[in-house]
Amino acid sequence: MILLAMRFHRSRSLLEQIPSIQLAAGSVKTLLSAAEYRTELLQQIARAKHRVYLCALYLQHDEAGAEILSALYAAKAARPALDIALLVDWHRAQRGLIGEAKQLGKTMGNAAWYQEQSALHDGSIPVYGIPVQTSELFGVLHLKGFVIDDGVIYSGASINNVYLHKQDKYRHDRYLLIQNASLANTMVDFIRRHVLCAAAVHRLDRHEIPATRTIRNDVRNFRANLKQARYIISSEQTQHALGLSVAPLVGVGKNNSLNRVICQLLAASQQQITICTPYFNFPLAVTREINRALKRGVKVDIIVGDKTANDFYISPEQPFKVIAVLPYLYEANLRRFAKSHQSEIRQQQLNLHLWKDGDNTYHLKGMWIDDDYALMTGNNLNPRAFRLDLENALLIHDPLHELSAQRATELDSIMQHTSVITHYQHIERMRDYPDEVRRLLSRLSTVRLDRLAYRVL
Repeated sequence: MILLAMRFHRSRSLLEQIPSIQLAAGSVKTLLSAAEYRTELLQQIARAKHRVYLCALYLQHDEAGAEILSALYAAKAARPALDIALLVDWHRAQRGLIGEAKQLGKTMGNAAWYQEQSALHDGSIPVYGIPVQTSELFGVLHLKGFVIDDGVIYSGASINNVYLHKQDKYRHDRYLLIQNASLANTMVDFIRRHVLCAAAVHRLDRHEIPATRTIRNDVRNFRANLKQARYIISSEQTQHALGLSVAPLVGVGKNNSLNRVICQLLAASQQQITICTPYFNFPLAVTREINRALKRGVKVDIIVGDKTANDFYISPEQPFKVIAVLPYLYEANLRRFAKSHQSEIRQQQLNLHLWKDGDNTYHLKGMWIDDDYALMTGNNLNPRAFRLDLENALLIHDPLHELSAQRATELDSIMQHTSVITHYQHIERMRDYPDEVRRLLSRLSTVRLDRLAYRVL
């Protein structure tokens, strides 16, 4: 217990030393739905006066993606001096959807659409492909956050029909609006200083796109530089007094600074930890901190999507694809975790919440620690996020509990579609799974490929 106490005090001290930007409570707003998020994004683009920087895993060639891109071109036409930049993952933009058949001799992916639209609008809006790694399997652009003028819109959502609830189904995420010039400037400065100037970064809205193999050295150098990159907060911006503040964080690769802060937050908890993750596959470091917190008597709530609410889930009635095994892998993880903590579940110290709302999907990430800290992030809190992808986050410190009402409203909105696991045996076992899934999981386990899958998917 003495060691746990020492870890707690050291973690609290480290968190208090993180440079942060002072916030006014009235400048922070939490949205509760994908449809509301889409409306807000379109409205802000329409009234943008001097800059729009959108950074996402992908901008999809579908109705929602076309709506956002059209809004950007309209804003640029109305105000030609408007500084607009789109940043998407290099690999994701140049392939089709998972399971989509390739067409011989035809350019695949969203990049072809970007080029078509660019030709129609004289190349007025650059779309940059960001190659975090030489292969998509081993790292992608997972930076989140849109900057429009002096405001930041932060969400884990990418841009397509389901993330923006353009049609019948939605993929639920978190949506935070912060109006703060210092934060907006800091995030744009990072993009300009560490991303857009890199030799590995090329425009995807032009036809002259180099093959990945020809820029491998540039990509490796880019990744090496990103490991040293940080958001820079000037001394004039830094928050020292007790009050509401936000700290932008970034990290890529093993043991990066964002990973350390995530573990420090868990280690600094006193009463309550609440975690959202779409894929139940915690890194070992996170699992250890959760176990230590439970030993300290901290109450832990984990909100995870039901396997049918996973974006990789395919109904047994549909043709089987290998990728469909992932939700079952995550559920098997959840069952093992629940079994090992059945005593805490019985005492309601550990509460596992399964989210499910019809045929919609779940993509929430982040943490709330006691009443003081909230982490808004696109980080899935899995080994891939901790080792491979370029991730960022906004850490909000709220010692005076000025955002407690917004926090409660958001959590209530999330919880309304959840059920609580009261016993690990209520979670399906492998023998309950569809035949194709069961056979593949057995083969993976036999050759231990399931361990590799947990690390990279």
